[in-house]
Amino acid sequence: MKSSLFATLLALVSASAALADGPAAAPQGSALGAFFPLIIFVVIFYFFILRPQKKRQKTHDNLVNSLTRGDRVITAGGFFGIIRDVKEDSVIIEIAEGVPARVLKGSISSKINPVEPKPAPKAEEPKAEEAPKAEEK
Repeated sequence: MKSSLFATLLALVSASAALADGPAAAPQGSALGAFFPLIIFVVIFYFFILRPQKKRQKTHDNLVNSLTRGDRVITAGGFFGIIRDVKEDSVIIEIAEGVPARVLKGSISSKINPVEPKPAPKAEEPKAEEAPKAEEK
């Protein structure tokens, strides 16, 4: 969706630049008119690429700063583990019983919230279907 919107806006910007030049491409107009398509491109780039990336980075920094001993985490490599020690730039996670691994804080991709398991649904007894009664004449 973003790429098609981006492509459409880029086409509009290039079309407006072509219309601003005119068929004869005579040197007329202001410098602002010449830079208008570039300004639009920079604004679009900011709102669709830079701003969301900064937002993701901020949430990841908050995640890394909130890591504590006992948290369940997933690393960028896909390892599940429990944090056993937090150091300045890394954490020691236990990926299996008795198997510690030192991992950079930046490679922790998410925290797993412990969720209580839901009770299994009780199996219902199948109801005996009643045979359709024949109509009496």
